Amino acid sequence: MIYLAIDNGISGSVGWVNESGSSSGVFSMPTFSEQDYVQKKQNVTRIDTEVLSQKLKDLVVEALTVSDFNKSSVRLFLERPLVNPMRYRATLSAIRAWEATLIVLRPFKWSYVVVDSRKWQKAMLPTGCKGPELKVASVQVGCRLFPDHADWIKDQCDADSLLIAEFARRNKL
Repeated sequence: MIYLAIDNGISGSVGWVNESGSSSGVFSMPTFSEQDYVQKKQNVTRIDTEVLSQKLKDLVVEALTVSDFNKSSVRLFLERPLVNPMRYRATLSAIRAWEATLIVLRPFKWSYVVVDSRKWQKAMLPTGCKGPELKVASVQVGCRLFPDHADWIKDQCDADSLLIAEFARRNKL
């Protein structure tokens, strides 16, 4: 069994943990930037769907080498995208990323569970963390639980996808 988690968004990541917790992997969401055609000249960052699809295929091959794995033994968890009318541009970005991710996942035919960030954060991060403290706690807890990925976690500035996967594994979701 592989617990695969996607931290939604252009600054998100994809992480996995096997059933025993003895193996894990993670990578940053592949993205590219291009000009956005709106009234004011600006760029927009999008998920690179071709690269994401290939990385997911590679992940399946990697998981095959480290555990008793088949395609039907993937449990996929997607973090719910931010939707907040007060943060219009961030919401648009989150919804674009969500749609792109769902399109990439469709050929894999994996069922998935949508997880609210508050639910996994409550279980995996210290009590009372909020705002910017959440990212700091994510890095600290992630480095402690996944020391093999500590450099990546520090570069990414969070371990959210790994922590979502570990949350799912611990709770046997």
